[in-house]
Amino acid sequence: MHHNQTLADAGLQPHQFQGGDLAVSSPIDGAEIGQLVQTRLEDIPKVLDRSEAAFATWRQTPAPRRGELVRLLGEELRAAKATLGAVVTLEAGKITSEGLGEVQEMIDICDFAVGLSRQLYGLTIASERPGHRMMETWHPLGPTLVITAFNFPVAVWSWNTALALVCGNPVIWKPSEKSPLTALATMAAFHRALERFGDAPEGLVQLVIGGADLGAALVDSPRVPLVSATGSTRMGRQVAPKVAQRFGRSILELGGNNAMIVAPSADLDMAVRAIVFSAVGTAGQRCTSLRRLIVHHSLREALVEKLKAAYASLPIGDPRAEGTLVGPLIDHESLARMHAALDQARTEGGIVHGGEQVEGVEGGAYARPAIVEMPGQSDIVCAETFAPILYVMEYDSLDQAIALQNGVPQGLSSCIFTRDLREAETFLSAAGSDCGIANVNIGPSGAEIGGAFGGEKETGGGRESGSDAWKAYMRRATNTINYSDELPLAQGVRFDI
Repeated sequence: MHHNQTLADAGLQPHQFQGGDLAVSSPIDGAEIGQLVQTRLEDIPKVLDRSEAAFATWRQTPAPRRGELVRLLGEELRAAKATLGAVVTLEAGKITSEGLGEVQEMIDICDFAVGLSRQLYGLTIASERPGHRMMETWHPLGPTLVITAFNFPVAVWSWNTALALVCGNPVIWKPSEKSPLTALATMAAFHRALERFGDAPEGLVQLVIGGADLGAALVDSPRVPLVSATGSTRMGRQVAPKVAQRFGRSILELGGNNAMIVAPSADLDMAVRAIVFSAVGTAGQRCTSLRRLIVHHSLREALVEKLKAAYASLPIGDPRAEGTLVGPLIDHESLARMHAALDQARTEGGIVHGGEQVEGVEGGAYARPAIVEMPGQSDIVCAETFAPILYVMEYDSLDQAIALQNGVPQGLSSCIFTRDLREAETFLSAAGSDCGIANVNIGPSGAEIGGAFGGEKETGGGRESGSDAWKAYMRRATNTINYSDELPLAQGVRFDI
């Protein structure tokens, strides 16, 4: 399988992934690919010390100079795209093009952040007092904790880190225990950028490897003003109250239960292509994966038949093999959860097509993507199962479809396929989708870095990546400057002494 060669090509030396107490396996074949030394809990105060010391220097470094480090990181990622993408495939099980696409996403956010480093801005605001100027300034916030999940082991780190760095913040990265080797390979690229940069403070970006106890210690610490955490809603329920209790900030990217509405005027062939990629890409393990298909009753039968035919042709297997479109689930526990969800769907009246474990693929947890025709939006449909399961329901009116779309606890991504302008605009209006992402004639997954990424309700409300998401990584100060020789008070208050 040449696992060690893949890691060596990405700049990892044997001592970095051998002899530790955290065993890491590849979902491709279940083989162990590393044994990492975990960060000790008693070392967390030292990690925080280094981060705070780095902050004292980095916050005074001009933002365009901070952007230069991110530019160099982008160059290193370009040079390492093929090798780092191969590690993503090895450790997360993504097909080759998706592994490469994740590294490209890192490159893209670096480009965005470099431009941002010359565009951090505040407003000048009209003052009611003569001879006064009011404005706002934005300042670095402090050490930023980034907790990432296995399904996007490096892209989400880059969304946060590229912005945090140009905003003046050091970063502490805790990757998933299921994908720490990808993190090590990414840090190797970052350290090459640091060497070229020349004068960055020590401890600017630190990696901590281990379990929930490390994350809890950092989440609880008042020395970490910002926590950006990606994972399950269950994880978010643990993180958010702890950070709020100490009046810290959270950027939470949690569960998604994303839907597509297929209207009578939809281009069905285009919809089918969008459905298949969105529902089975990354083996259904994207937070933006399509999980619910809400189809007009006049189209349901024809669309289900088209989807069954498309699903039957999907190449499933080793994600490194040419032509493979569906790789493995991350582990056999995920496969068991998928089968449990399908069993529950059957008890709730669902008709299941597919979902069987794929035989003949040694070691990995491979499953055929499932299409489940449901009589309504039952309990299992409202729950997110991180697997390639697509629940199909029908609707009569657009209002009914939107109510189904919004009738789940999660609120990440959504879309409608229609050629009716009124339907499209209604879906995007205040009376339409309640999600953070709402698309027309494009699936719910595959977001670009230029827009802010995140969702509402149990998705957590956070925003990362593009647009003005950078403001979450800074603190705002409102400033008033009196350049007159008077001292008028606001609101006409008089206080003469």
